[in-house]
Amino acid sequence: MALCCGGHSHIVSAFFGVVAISLLLLLPVPQAQAHAADPNAITKANPLVNHGGQMMKGNINLALVFYGQFGRIQKNTLRSFLGSLNTNGRVGVGGAPQVSSWWRMLSSYNPTAGNINVKVVKQYADPQYSLGKIMTKDFIKIHVQKAVGEFPGAVTVIVAARDVTVDGLCMGKCAEHGVIDGAPYVIIGNPMTECPGACAWPFYKADYGPGGAVLKPPSGDIATDAMVISLASGMASVVTNPFSTGFFQLGQKASVIEASTACPGMFGSGAAPGYTGKVLVDPLNGGAYNVVGLRGKKFLLPALWNPKTASCWTVM
Repeated sequence: MALCCGGHSHIVSAFFGVVAISLLLLLPVPQAQAHAADPNAITKANPLVNHGGQMMKGNINLALVFYGQFGRIQKNTLRSFLGSLNTNGRVGVGGAPQVSSWWRMLSSYNPTAGNINVKVVKQYADPQYSLGKIMTKDFIKIHVQKAVGEFPGAVTVIVAARDVTVDGLCMGKCAEHGVIDGAPYVIIGNPMTECPGACAWPFYKADYGPGGAVLKPPSGDIATDAMVISLASGMASVVTNPFSTGFFQLGQKASVIEASTACPGMFGSGAAPGYTGKVLVDPLNGGAYNVVGLRGKKFLLPALWNPKTASCWTVM
């Protein structure tokens, strides 16, 4: 993993493809709804701040850990997302932006760093719950030490199964990242356990805020596609603020607002509270998505903060 001290606005237009997946449909725009000002809102007047610390660049090794029992769809979808981050045009025609277009926005946090290349160098599973079903910081440390043993400096990505409770999640955040013995990590839980009304939206009814449409997940499984959103958010945060000294802003009650959490609930242009913004719908299964990855795999990825324009940016 290479590090450095920390954009240009990248806009990708979606066009309607005619190859295999037939026509792509756009979700309708609902009527605007009034809402109270968010005291944690990140704006041009209150932007994310570069605190001058280290950020990631160059080649990043990942150690992927599946803790607990997972279905084939969940594992394959998460692996496909990570494998799509650096596709750089090798995805077939499909009418949607690529996952790599979304990922490249994070390179703009440090314009001199070049592309950020991700490679999964190690994977292992623990289907027997060797450390129990409550994932505490002490247990996270054990997994990180095991995962990076032969790959010093690798980023450990821990995915917890549905029946595992992750300490620190479901408290205003759907993904967690930190550092153990100098090694950054990201951990996500299953959103159907970890606050589905917050962490599984827009595939599950929101617990609060304006009522909006509940969308169908592109993979057909709510938990799987919600985990992709959480993992994308966690990856964005660990790249731009790995040691809590990079890009961030403090919100209420000392909450830390970062690259993805600065733009909550936004997935496409025109987003508003209770409305994802413009996304595409796969006519084959009705799943909502905004990017395409390897072998045409569809994902819905969150908005990111654009440090150059000091505004939220969506991939379409």
